[in-house]
Amino acid sequence: MVTPISHCEMAPMAAGLCQGGEVNAKHVVVVGGGISGLAAAWYLHREGMRVTVLEGSPSVGGKLRTSEIAGQHLDEGAESVVTRRPEGLDLIEDLGLSDELIHPGAAGSSVYSHGGLRPLPAGQIMGVPSDLVALAQSGVVSQAGVARAALDLAKRPTPRGSDVSVADYVADRLGREVLDRLVEPLLGGVYAGRVERLSFEATLPQFAQAAHTQRSLIMRARELKEASSAQSGPVFATLRDGMGALPVLMAGILAKEGVNLRTEAMVRELGRTPEGWRVVMGSAQAPEVLEADAVVLAVPASPAGRLLSGTVPAAASELAGIEYASMAIISLAYHSTAFPSFPKGTGYLVPYVEGRDVKAVTFSSVKWPGRRGHDPGTVLVRASIGRFGEEHALQRSDAELKAAVMAELATTCAVSELPVDARITRWGGALPQYDVGHLDRVARVRAAVAGHRGLAVCGAAYDGVGIPACISTARAAAARIIDQLREEEP
Repeated sequence: MVTPISHCEMAPMAAGLCQGGEVNAKHVVVVGGGISGLAAAWYLHREGMRVTVLEGSPSVGGKLRTSEIAGQHLDEGAESVVTRRPEGLDLIEDLGLSDELIHPGAAGSSVYSHGGLRPLPAGQIMGVPSDLVALAQSGVVSQAGVARAALDLAKRPTPRGSDVSVADYVADRLGREVLDRLVEPLLGGVYAGRVERLSFEATLPQFAQAAHTQRSLIMRARELKEASSAQSGPVFATLRDGMGALPVLMAGILAKEGVNLRTEAMVRELGRTPEGWRVVMGSAQAPEVLEADAVVLAVPASPAGRLLSGTVPAAASELAGIEYASMAIISLAYHSTAFPSFPKGTGYLVPYVEGRDVKAVTFSSVKWPGRRGHDPGTVLVRASIGRFGEEHALQRSDAELKAAVMAELATTCAVSELPVDARITRWGGALPQYDVGHLDRVARVRAAVAGHRGLAVCGAAYDGVGIPACISTARAAAARIIDQLREEEP
């Protein structure tokens, strides 16, 4: 069983020592103890840096967190890593945790469309169909919608500038119905955003890059599907105790190796010194100051912007423009007899156009039967509520959110019994919105930060919200710091 690590339990075994035992190692402060901050600390530590991680909340992990429901471990935040990107699995292997990996036990998911659950069309890539026959057979869109999508194969190239919204580009190529009933719910599950605002370049890069020279989205989806088919193995993976176990296990490993991890250590100021950086924690009446050779900011855009406002105002101004969506994860546990027909797929998505409270449902017991403590007599369900601009939907009580999910399952799965356990997790301001122009904004942030030696940023606000993407930004930030500090060595 994995339990949260407090700041008392994370005192370093050898304060002041780095890997190899050198007392004069460069000191790097990582602000933020989520997966990005912990990954940055790992990469810095491996290269011989003396690392201090400062996390403002009582525990590490950020949006990765696991707790028990009905006696079983279940994630409260992100539940898996995509295996097609190597960064997540590579880090897990580096940490010696590969034996803890498990994969989905069932395949196939659905979309609630036109009043019922319908299979997600075979061959789709982020909602873009590669097989029009499979699209028609799924029933997710009407026959008129299929015919409109087919025009993509013959339609002239869609005019575009450097960036455009997902809605503008995809609707022009494939029609509004495919956009609303396939692309929107898949992107909504990742960003909880609006396709009218989300950047085509930032959220669908595999299509946006090709769209500069290739007009058809369907043809591009076929290319991506063929390339994906050549890669064997499951698309997703998690740990036996859930992905929320990863940061806790990482923190334990880092602490044992001499990395100083501190929780309840809120950073309120960041400034330059002749030798490096000055990090201020605590209250104005009793400040605590750390001197560092370099700093990595692994926090969301808003706190990163506040810390940079005095030293890198150009970056702070850009970061202030990144908005965040809030959401809630409602987890319910049922006796398996509550379901007239035991769920066969991993879950389903709900398009915004259906006008329902719930936007996605995952049957966790079906998806992850390899979880430690799995009980075949219990069905664990995770449902999400909340999209960008729908904060009012989250202003209801926990009991009301629970009732909304129970009503959803009664409609879609004919569940009539009461759950045996429930858990409501609210994530305020959890998901950064990659609006049109996001990539240019990120480039301006990094250009401004690049003018200051010993400073780097990483996290979900930049190059992707998934775990592998966050780890990738952490590795890049660590590499920047390592290169700069080594240049200063005699």
